[in-house]
Amino acid sequence: MCELLGMECNVPTDIVFSFNGLRHRGGRTGPHADGWGLAFFEGRAARVFLDPSPAAQSPLARFLSETPIKTLLAIGHIRRRTRGDVLLANTHPFMRELWGRHWVFAHNGTLPRVRRRALGRFNPIGTTDSEHAFCYLLEGLRSSFPGYPRRPSELWEAIAALGGELGQDGTFNFLLGDGRHLFARCATRLCHIIRKAPFGVATLLDDDVRVDFSAVTTPKDRIAVVATSPLTANETWTIGRPGELWVFDGGELRATLSSLA
Repeated sequence: MCELLGMECNVPTDIVFSFNGLRHRGGRTGPHADGWGLAFFEGRAARVFLDPSPAAQSPLARFLSETPIKTLLAIGHIRRRTRGDVLLANTHPFMRELWGRHWVFAHNGTLPRVRRRALGRFNPIGTTDSEHAFCYLLEGLRSSFPGYPRRPSELWEAIAALGGELGQDGTFNFLLGDGRHLFARCATRLCHIIRKAPFGVATLLDDDVRVDFSAVTTPKDRIAVVATSPLTANETWTIGRPGELWVFDGGELRATLSSLA
């Protein structure tokens, strides 16, 4: 299986601390050594860094773990291959355009039956079940709405329904970002934490790094972080329940929806 990392905030924030913890699981403290990726949104557009080499050994991953790129929404992934060769084309997160904005997707799990589902406008570049599921999900949204929904709750509910439908094909933990929201579906393992005032000191589980967030934030800051498993040793993370979808906006958990077929 793979590991997921997401961050969604109300003010531009860097993901250096969390990504530094995650990347060590990509071949040093964990077995997820089949590639990694990290996406940063700037409004409707996203820049995506991908590398099929182990994150713990990648110079690019080390650079990003030391470079504070500010963003309101980021999605990261470290891969342990189950389907599809270790190639750039099979490295998460995947990105597509829909309604004039980038959508970014990362998956943890295996969907052995997903290739039975017919695709439309969106097609995979690689050979993973994950990218096939992403293309199917986007086609479901495209066919349901003529443009980006004016009522955000309609979009949330559609993604929850599509997540439940695809969840019938196997294990479907995922992160999905559209530049405004971070969607996180739990099938087996997922957790989140919302850091807000009063901020404290956090210590990584996978590296000897501590950060005093009170020294680098303001009292108005809110930062939501989602991961497959907790990244810190001294904070309380909320554990997801299988079959639920979290929706984050403005550094807050805006909704928890059922995502079962």
